[in-house]
Amino acid sequence: MSKVKKKIKLSNLLTYLLLATLGVLWLLPIGYLIYTAFRVTPSTGIINTLVPANLQLGVDNFVKLFKETAFPRWLLNTLLVSVSSCVLTTLFILMVSYALSRLRFRMRKPLINVLLVAGMFPGFMSMIAVYFILKAMGLTNSLVALVLVYSGSAALSYYICKGFFDTVPRAMEEAAIIDGANRFTVFQRFVLPLSKPIVVYTALTSFIAPWCDFIFVNTIISDREKYTVALGLYKMINAEKNSFNDNFTVFCAGALVVAAIIVTLFMSMQRYYVEGVTNGSVKG
Repeated sequence: MSKVKKKIKLSNLLTYLLLATLGVLWLLPIGYLIYTAFRVTPSTGIINTLVPANLQLGVDNFVKLFKETAFPRWLLNTLLVSVSSCVLTTLFILMVSYALSRLRFRMRKPLINVLLVAGMFPGFMSMIAVYFILKAMGLTNSLVALVLVYSGSAALSYYICKGFFDTVPRAMEEAAIIDGANRFTVFQRFVLPLSKPIVVYTALTSFIAPWCDFIFVNTIISDREKYTVALGLYKMINAEKNSFNDNFTVFCAGALVVAAIIVTLFMSMQRYYVEGVTNGSVKG
């Protein structure tokens, strides 16, 4: 065996060992979450050892989560906010992206650059200003305020969707316009059917942001009836002095339910999600 082949095999071995190690480290928190969600012990506090001697598993934590807490209400609030924000955000992004991709108007390129730069700033930087604006409008402590916050800056995330629209052939649109169709008809009947991957990608990314958000919810919402799952689970383990240890396994059960919904959604739409990302990155 030549030295070159030995070096290649050694390099591949080290690469696989590194990837395997990283994979185990990545899976450990997930395994710990699943194990703790189903764990049944005399004391529901945090375990001191990875695998205790009296290992018992059950669904008591899930029963307590749905019967003794307001988790179903939190889940419904989160679902309402996420679905509403997803619909509005997807519409905004598609319209802005298509306009920037197809229309040519004065100040188009400066507008694209300004939107791109503005979208690089994290949303929480505007948290205080957004709160006072909502307070002046009387919209604080409401789910409507959350929908407005999540969908208000949707146009700043246009670049991937615009890149996808740039790859859609213009000849078909031009032929339809010559035949008398307007821009909306062209977009609805010709462009959207060809853009299913980017629509799914945009909808998924628009759904997951409000689904997992904690910062804005904690700032805007104080009514227990309006809690989302992120804020509700946080308040559940921080309500009293010993509530963290007493409710930790229930907290993990709630986190597992939330994660399972997102994982199921992404797995069912994985093909379109990947196509949307790859096709949308071809042209800028």
